[in-house]
Amino acid sequence: MAKLAGCLRAGLRLAVLAGVAALMAAPSSEAVAGVDLPKLERGKGEKCVEDTQFMRRNHMDLLKHQRDETMRKGIRTTRHSLKRCVECHASEKTGSVAASKEDFCAACHSYASVKLDCWDCHATRPGKKSAASPHVPSQVNGGGQ
Repeated sequence: MAKLAGCLRAGLRLAVLAGVAALMAAPSSEAVAGVDLPKLERGKGEKCVEDTQFMRRNHMDLLKHQRDETMRKGIRTTRHSLKRCVECHASEKTGSVAASKEDFCAACHSYASVKLDCWDCHATRPGKKSAASPHVPSQVNGGGQ
């Protein structure tokens, strides 16, 4: 019985090692799909407000935090403001971060299959006002008071 258990353990180890080797030898899904990483224009500033890898992983949380501070507490700072991001990352060609699929925000969000809804309210170009302005108090029900 002990001999059989030892053989089963050895067989299991061999199967696990073969599986790991197969996974390591297989091309990544990116290579299989033929999808290239987005090629982005460099920002206009000396450097980003945070490290590039940090921004790739956390920009959405920084923007939500900034939104909450501004909209709910009235605290306006510029370090992580969407406006500053747009000013720095707007394309030289289109003047926007989302006018074409190659623009800064649109390229990464398209690559990651993430819907960009910032531009429903905010301008994609520096110095432009957005078409929609949902933050203006409504005239319905006494001006939203």
